[in-house]
Amino acid sequence: MIARKEYLDSLISFRDKQLIKVVTGIRRCGKSTLFELYQDYLRADGVTDDQIVFINLEEGEFADIETSKQLYVYVNERLLPDKKMYIFLDEVQRVTDFQKAVDSLYIKKNCDVYITGSNAYLLSGELATLLSGRYVEIKMLPLSFKEYVSVFPKDTSVDRLYGDFILNSAFPYALEFKKQKDRRQYLQGIFDTIVLKDIVARRKFPDIEMLKSVVRFMFHNIGNICSTKSISDTMTSAGRKIAVHTVESYLSALIDSFILYKIGRYDIKGKQHLKTGDKYYSADVGLRYAMLGTKKADDGHILENIVFLELLRRGYEVYIGKVRTTEVDFIAISDEGEEYYQVAYTLIDATGDILKRELAPLEAINDHNPKYILTMDHSPLTSHNGIKQINALDWLLR
Repeated sequence: MIARKEYLDSLISFRDKQLIKVVTGIRRCGKSTLFELYQDYLRADGVTDDQIVFINLEEGEFADIETSKQLYVYVNERLLPDKKMYIFLDEVQRVTDFQKAVDSLYIKKNCDVYITGSNAYLLSGELATLLSGRYVEIKMLPLSFKEYVSVFPKDTSVDRLYGDFILNSAFPYALEFKKQKDRRQYLQGIFDTIVLKDIVARRKFPDIEMLKSVVRFMFHNIGNICSTKSISDTMTSAGRKIAVHTVESYLSALIDSFILYKIGRYDIKGKQHLKTGDKYYSADVGLRYAMLGTKKADDGHILENIVFLELLRRGYEVYIGKVRTTEVDFIAISDEGEEYYQVAYTLIDATGDILKRELAPLEAINDHNPKYILTMDHSPLTSHNGIKQINALDWLLR
């Protein structure tokens, strides 16, 4: 079992705080395992088994719990009035009006409540209204490259591990499969479950194959600027006629289920968000390969995808940075300020044109925030007039 230290530390830091702890993320990213790790921590700290109530609402033994009242009754019967209770509700969105049961448990003085969900709508609508200001969200992703590397012997080539990482997937359980065929079948199963349980069952989309076609299109266009109209036009011209509003609905559902992440543009000079020119990245590059096969992908955009997810893990708010007529791949915003990142698979060519092209957007920014170029080139740490060139794998392993 891989210790998801950053996520575990987050849960520990919020222990016994008067907040509902909500862990969100794509299916099979490790939310249930995180709960198991945290429960082990609690036991090591003196919490007894009868103080822990853990319900995975997608397991067969809990199939009869369908309403908030049934959920509340089940948990309430197991509460010990004279002891602190730790309540874990896994995939709670399966229960109708679950927020009512969660709120009823939350207000009990001796209950510390933790829930997970595989959809962004878990924290929308009624739940957000009912529990406003009373929850904290921990956004979980599949394994980082650093976590992935930690599983293997220390003398294993990091470059080889990166190749395996993007092909074999960052979903924790994918590591259990030795054969690529079995791993791909497992990833296909994850995708089908998300489509059927988290998208079609909720949104009632009638054309599953069209939905899958949109996913494949988006996976083909990771890191490219895409508008709903351009997606509609391109797919229609390829023989898959689809209306713009349908594309919008599909993309919204894919983002809500955490298959895709949408990143908008930010005008660095004007300090304002822009309404056009969005890009999309996959929650897991291995899932992309499972859907599209091992066709040659744009190495630079795949690396961009990995860097984008890592910036999210590190707690940044991430945008595409617009600088006059050029763009910086990522502007990463935190409480400490802004950082700028340009990502290029390689900067090496005979003329030096690639380096000039990648430096240009960063050089056009006239503030003094940190600026970085991340590349797979194995060159010593270099500075170009204050712009730091760093090996991307070294940066990912920090």
